[in-house]
Amino acid sequence: MKRFILAATLVLPLLAQPQQQPRERTTKLVHLKYVDPQQISGIVTQFGVNVVPNSGLKAMTIEGFPDKIMAAEAAIQQLDVEPRNIELVVHFVIGSDQAVAGAPAVPADIRDVIAQLKGTFTFKEYRMLDVLTIRTRVGSSADTSGILESRSNPPRLSQFSVRNTTVSEDGKTIRIDRMHAGLRIPVISPGAKTEYTNTGIDQDIDVKEGQKVVVGRSSLEGPGQALFVILTAKLM
Repeated sequence: MKRFILAATLVLPLLAQPQQQPRERTTKLVHLKYVDPQQISGIVTQFGVNVVPNSGLKAMTIEGFPDKIMAAEAAIQQLDVEPRNIELVVHFVIGSDQAVAGAPAVPADIRDVIAQLKGTFTFKEYRMLDVLTIRTRVGSSADTSGILESRSNPPRLSQFSVRNTTVSEDGKTIRIDRMHAGLRIPVISPGAKTEYTNTGIDQDIDVKEGQKVVVGRSSLEGPGQALFVILTAKLM
């Protein structure tokens, strides 16, 4: 009899233990201020949640276990930050074997670059053609253009565009994807129809903030002239 009572005493505490309740999944709506929800949805799903992004409302629905949702929200806070602005300045400089009377002088802020060009190329004269400036957000595309020799009809045009810009983690290097800097030169066809031909430089480039870089050289109206593109990038 004593043995039966002892066995019952040992079993009762086991029966009295409460069973663990299954975790419940929940859903939460998160609004974003700066980034497109579609762009970061792939990263957020890596935290074990289901994500439905809505770019139009700038929001995303997160579904999963509470601890996973908390981790996903913390990641969103790190990603949803105000993008930085970048100022890109392009100087179009003509190198020529012959001097041109009344040609615009090269500005003082790029004379050190011109001095380096003179030590590399044999052109007798370097003169300014145009300056174009773009201010854009990191991660965005941008373009601008200018009119050269407005008295001529049709005029020549200068062009400057970028597909995308990013900044390195240390904030010192600016990556420019699909940069184009050059000229649009009108060509009159036999039927008196004006068509434009593009000349210039197309490339991806990394630029240190504040650094002045000669990003390329393009032939212009024969070997006696060349177009040089000097780029300066600055974080705003």
